[in-house]
Amino acid sequence: MEFEVRPGETVGVVGPNGSGKTTLLRTLAGLVKPVRGQVVVEGEQLHRLSARERARRVALVAQDQGAPEDLLVGEFVMLGRTPYLPPWGGGGAEEREAVENALRSVDLAGFAGRAVSRLSGGERQRVLLARALAQETPLLLLDEPTNHLDVTHQLQLLQLARGLDRTVVTSLHDLALADQYCDRVLVLHEGRAYPLEPPDIALRTEVLGTVFGVHAIRVPHPDTGQPHLLITARKAQS
Repeated sequence: MEFEVRPGETVGVVGPNGSGKTTLLRTLAGLVKPVRGQVVVEGEQLHRLSARERARRVALVAQDQGAPEDLLVGEFVMLGRTPYLPPWGGGGAEEREAVENALRSVDLAGFAGRAVSRLSGGERQRVLLARALAQETPLLLLDEPTNHLDVTHQLQLLQLARGLDRTVVTSLHDLALADQYCDRVLVLHEGRAYPLEPPDIALRTEVLGTVFGVHAIRVPHPDTGQPHLLITARKAQS
C-alpha cells in the first residue's frame, strides 16, 4: 500500500469491519511500525522521531478512547499541550488559550471546569477531539470520530475537520458522510487498498458492490441539486 496525502486535505478511510482501518491509522500515528516501507510527515520519517517529536506532528483520536473521569475537562484537554512543555511544566496563558480555543471549536465553550465524569458519551467524544486540536499538529488522525455523536454533532465535527488548517485522515463507517465531507477516499478490502481517489471515483457503484455488497447510486439533492450517495441493500437473487 502506497499513497500520499496532500497538505490541508481531508482523506476518508472506509472498509468493512476487520479491513485494517484502525491498524492503518495507528501506523500513521507512529504507534505501529510498518512491516515494509515508511511513514513520512513533513519530510521526516515518523518512526525515527522521538515520542515528543511525533506528538508535535501527529495527533490521534482513537476509537472508543476514554478520558479519565477524575479530571476536569480543561485538565484533560491541556494534556494535548504536553509535547510543547518542559518536564513538569504546567503551562501558562498560551496553553490556557489553546485549551479554550479547542473547546470552543467543538461546541464546548465553558466546559473547562466541568468534571469529565459528568459528560455524556457524545460530549466525551468532543473532548477527545478538543485535546487533539489543542495539540496543534499538522496531521490529525480520527478513528471513527462520529461514534456516540448525534446527527447534528456528526455533521458539525466533519464540517470542523474540513475547515481546519491541517491535514486530516479519518476512518468512517458511514459511506455517505465520507462521500460528502472527504476530498479523497481510500477503500480497504481483503488486505489491499484501492487507489486514493475523489469520492465519486473511490465510491463508485461497482466498488461498493464488491467491497460492501450494497447497491449505490448518485442522486441529486432535491434542494441543492448536488449529487448525493444513495445506498440500498442488494435485492436477493432468486
